Parts: sequence; structure tokens; C-alpha cells
Amino acid sequence: MMDIFHITGPVRLSGRITVSGSKNASLPIMAATIMAPGKSVIKNAVRLSDVTVLGRLLSQLGAKLNRNENDDLHIDSTVIDNPIGEYDILRKMRAGICILGPLLARCKRAKVSMPGGCAIGDRPVDIHLKGLQQLGAKIHLKAGYIVAQAPDGLKGNDIFLGGPFGSTVLGTANVLMAATLAKGRTTIEAAACEPEIADLANCLNRMGAKISGIGSPRLIIEGVSCLKPVEYSVIPDRIEAGTFMVAAAITAGELRLQNCPLGHMMAVVDKLRNIGVTIESQNNGCIITRTGGLKPADVTTQSYPGFPTDLQAQLMALLSLAEGNSVITEKIFPDRFMHVAELNRMAASLRKEGPSVIISGVKKLMAAPVMASDLRASAALVLAGLAAEGTTIVNRVYHIDRGYKSIENKLNSVGAKIVRKSI
Repeated sequence: MMDIFHITGPVRLSGRITVSGSKNASLPIMAATIMAPGKSVIKNAVRLSDVTVLGRLLSQLGAKLNRNENDDLHIDSTVIDNPIGEYDILRKMRAGICILGPLLARCKRAKVSMPGGCAIGDRPVDIHLKGLQQLGAKIHLKAGYIVAQAPDGLKGNDIFLGGPFGSTVLGTANVLMAATLAKGRTTIEAAACEPEIADLANCLNRMGAKISGIGSPRLIIEGVSCLKPVEYSVIPDRIEAGTFMVAAAITAGELRLQNCPLGHMMAVVDKLRNIGVTIESQNNGCIITRTGGLKPADVTTQSYPGFPTDLQAQLMALLSLAEGNSVITEKIFPDRFMHVAELNRMAASLRKEGPSVIISGVKKLMAAPVMASDLRASAALVLAGLAAEGTTIVNRVYHIDRGYKSIENKLNSVGAKIVRKSI
């Protein structure tokens, strides 16, 4: 059985949506509990397939997980006695690699399958491994697994994590977590500055770590001998928030987003305002409206605080309806353009030129059967379906379930016409 969406458009969205907790912050924070024997509570960790998969992975390591009546995620990591990340789980998600650093720090050994995830281009884990090796780990690859050992424990060091596509978010998370229990001081240069990394660092400090420079490209970690369990609330999901902002814009609607502070989203807010979208900050949230036409734009994805790659596809759907020519250049995942052909099936006019896509605005999109190739491409096709004339069928929506909790219910509550069907 596989789920599909039937989306009838065009619609005008109007109403209120509450933004969920951040998927990309929840996953490394869940992994960090490996290093703190005892019972931790992660609040605002939304029920998503990626969160469920990482929970299965932690259970396989020996941890015990459950949800209480408030939907808080309880993780008991008193026992971590099987430091192996199996292929059957890791192949489903790229972020599963974030257990490697915590396992090395706690168990002094780890065997973790090379990760899978979305088909969005090659992002090798060599920077992760280089950073952990500089902390003293001995690492080799065997039969598709990363085998790492640090029998004498990890030792602090000065580490540079820059790569050909900028800083690495998961690589920074892995090395940061491992360094908290390393002996001595670690300095990470070219660290990822994403809010999700800052959230992880703040959580680790609540667990007893000593991390300074949070939010900057230089993180300084004074190793400690142990970490303690924590109760921690994850930040709102800025990518989900940005997706709903685009939903309001592409339908010429009006949405009020709650649990959506704009501080982490200024690149997105600035770009949307420049193309004709009104965004007003209000009481830990915002109101998004569009009444006039859309202006074209040139956009380049960059590491934070630049425009996020995870909103590139959604913005492309929106700019398909702008009055003129736009250019989107992808600097983080150069092959992240599998949605281009699908949007063209819906009467968009997109042309790929190397790492860029030239967008010639059209007056309207037309419904068509389309295929989701990855998480954010799925979201772009759903947004296009809201604006398109007719009934769009989006196949393989399991991709979108990895990053959005019941997106069809949230959108239907503000005027969308989306039906989930199993085939």
C-alpha cells in the first residue's frame, strides 16, 4: 500500500496554523541522550516518520522510548549495550548518522551503516569522519559500515569542518556531541551556524556540557566527564513555517502562523517580502498575506543565515507564477532539482542550467499527476497543487510524511482540498 494526495485547486487559504517542533533539531537532540545515562524528556519532538525511525534506532542500541499523554518523548538511555546502527534503519534517513559521535563518546566504539535518505545529491560523510578522527577515533569502512573505536577515550583538538559546499550541519552535530565528553578543549572552526545546531548546543549545556560560541562558526567545547539527563523543548520548525508562508503566498491567501518567531527566518522573510508578500510579526508568530502579483527574484541557497536549501523547491513553485524571469541557484545540494520536471508537468516553465534553474513565470499552473522524489520536493508539489487548476495527484507522499506532521490536515483546516488515499 502506498499513499497519494488528490489536491483540488485553485484555493485561497485563510486561517490559523500552529508550527510544529523542528525535525532537524529533534533528531540530533534525541541522539545526544545516548551520552546521558538515565531518563530524558524531549518536548515538542513532533511525531514524524524520521523521528520514529531514529527512535527505532535508539531502541536497537538499548534505549527505551515512550510518549506520555502530552506527547512528550521520553528516552531512557540507562542501558546502551549494542552500539550498532543497522543498515535496515540507516538506509531510510540521512540524519541517522548523528548517532556515531554520541556512541563513540559513551561506548568508545561504534559500527554504523552509511546513511541513506532523500535523493538530493551526494553529501559524503568524510567530514564527519575526519573530525572524529581528529578527536582520536580510529575509523575504517567495512562492508558498507563505518567502524570506529576510541579505546582510550576521545581527546580535544582544533578541528576545521568546512567542505566544498560549506559547513556541514550533521557533521558539526556529530563532532560537537563527541567533543563534550572528550578530554580537554576542542575548538571547531567553520561550524554550522544553523539554529538547529544552536538548539543542540543549548540542550547539551543543559545536560552539563561546557560549550561557548553558540550560534557562531567557532564553537569551543571544554570536555566534561559525564552528562546528565535533561528535560528540553525543541525550537519551532523554520522549514515547516517557511512552507506555510509560501502556501499563503501561492494561493493569494492570509495565514496566521503561531509558534513562529521570525528571528531564525530573516533570509526567507526578506525574499518573500521582496517578491510581493506581506509578513507581519505578531505575538510569537506572524501573519502572511498576498494581494497583488508576484515579482521575480534571483535566489542562491546558502548555509545559515542565507536562504535555506530546504525551502528552495517550495520557492521555485511560487516563482513559477511570478511576472517575469527568476533564477534559483543551488549551492548546498547541487543536484537538488528533481522537482523541476514535475513542476513542468504542471505547466510551469523551468529550465535547468548547471546548478541553476531559470524560471519563466506563467499565468497559471495546471493540475497533473506528479511524483514526489524527496521530502521538500513533495512539499513544492503540494503547494503547486493548491494553486493549479484541476485535481493534482501527488504520488509517493511517504516522503512528505518524513518532515511534516499531517500536512494535509493542517492545510485543509485553512481551506485546502486535499484527500489522502491508499493505493
